[in-house]
Amino acid sequence: MDIYLDQFKSYWLRFSSHLSIEHAVSQTLLNTLITAYTEPQRAYHNIQHIVECLAHFQNIQSNLNDPIAVETAIWFHDVIYEPKASDNELQSAELMKQLCNTFLSEQQIEKVYQWIIATQKHQPSDDHDLNSLLDIDLAILGSDAKRFADYEQQIRFEYTWVEADVYQVKRKQVLKQFEQMNPIFQTNYFNQHLEKQAKRNLADSMSELI
Repeated sequence: MDIYLDQFKSYWLRFSSHLSIEHAVSQTLLNTLITAYTEPQRAYHNIQHIVECLAHFQNIQSNLNDPIAVETAIWFHDVIYEPKASDNELQSAELMKQLCNTFLSEQQIEKVYQWIIATQKHQPSDDHDLNSLLDIDLAILGSDAKRFADYEQQIRFEYTWVEADVYQVKRKQVLKQFEQMNPIFQTNYFNQHLEKQAKRNLADSMSELI
């Protein structure tokens, strides 16, 4: 995980420098994010996930209308994560609002707030930037077979409190919902690069469940 932590810090330094966030404020925010994304209940919704999202962001940021808002949403969209809770996105959005009001405009704060909440249901939007954010968040579905298998194990770890037979049924339902999204990815970049692999991963994973 150290390699992801180093990348996490590097991405944050670039982000905070671009926004001219005062050093002390930047360091406090970074420490808050690291503490959040290294909590013990996390196996997937952690530093690795944010780094992977930011790597995808680098590939598409030139096509975004408000790349700063999208990147902010990436940093904060899972900052609150408790597997047993149903309001993680709302709580993450609320914390983002508290922490980012010194360097984002009110308009951007409200936009990012709504976008973070939208990561709960992943409904297609008329907003290209939001669709890009949602595609980034789901990009793991189109990863190579090994990474996808690791992802499935990570999700299982986060739900160790769920009995195995119940988990398999519920997990298959979730994967089926993703598979039935047509397409899974709303933007051209992710559709072209990840759609076929995502369909393959989902089909293979569901075949192994009850």
